[in-house]
Amino acid sequence: MKIAIIGSGLSGLACADHFVAAGHQVSLFDKARGPGGRMSTRRIETSAGEVSFDHGAQYFTARDPAFQAIISDWEKRGTASRWPAAGADAWVGVPTMNAPVKALAADHHVTWSTLISGLAQTEDGWQLQSDKGAIDGRFGTIIVAIPAEQAATLLAPWEAKFAEIAKATVSEPCWTLMLAFDEPLGIAEPIFHDDPAIGWAARNSDKPGRTGPETWVIQASPQWSIDHLEDSQDDVITSLSDHFAELSGTALPEPLIASAHRWRYARSGRTDFGALYNRDLKIGLCGDWMLGPRVECAWLSGTALAKLALA
Repeated sequence: MKIAIIGSGLSGLACADHFVAAGHQVSLFDKARGPGGRMSTRRIETSAGEVSFDHGAQYFTARDPAFQAIISDWEKRGTASRWPAAGADAWVGVPTMNAPVKALAADHHVTWSTLISGLAQTEDGWQLQSDKGAIDGRFGTIIVAIPAEQAATLLAPWEAKFAEIAKATVSEPCWTLMLAFDEPLGIAEPIFHDDPAIGWAARNSDKPGRTGPETWVIQASPQWSIDHLEDSQDDVITSLSDHFAELSGTALPEPLIASAHRWRYARSGRTDFGALYNRDLKIGLCGDWMLGPRVECAWLSGTALAKLALA
């Protein structure tokens, strides 16, 4: 098969791995500039040099034996390590959260910075429409591995059932604040969580393999993010900084950098399906949102879809 995978986060790449292992030709397309998805890393230049922030998923766990084997391989390759501060079963990418995804993407043909906006069915297969025009080539199979809200829009003209399932699976948003300081803040605790305004705050620079000045990633709670979804970045930076100062009991000095990122589709929902595949249309659907808001769920869903399509 000649397969197009829309979305090159962990679910899309897991799916691609299985297709390629079975001898099929795979092309991936992603609107982002580089690999990561919800495991993204933000790099920002400061007067003290470049700093990085894991501004998406903060860590991941492995319960399924097959995914445990994958993480064991990542550890051997040096792209993942345990992070005991977050729990005995917590893992992070090394030296940044997106390192494992970046390594997976390197084995595939991925077209970055390309938003797939539509599908067109022709006599010899599917054609992709992008924000840059039609994609050359025809594909026998289409795999949609993007957030539920985006998948619903893309699939609506072709697979109404899949689109309805995706539309009904709503993600929670998340405002994320990234702070870097030229001097240690002297905060004893490396992690704060479950505050009404701040769902999670962690000293990012404490994670294995991190270097450079002290950095913090501060993620607002789902409800706070909903209430402030359309606030300006400046207002969010000010408000979350004040909340964090109060929560940590620290008077924050002027940061080297203060930046905010709004994830409209941060914490995924959950369905009754691991993946969906229409054998007549040759359209498949996968993503963490099908199984739950965990990194492992993305890998499991992508793997499940490949098995459905290859059966």
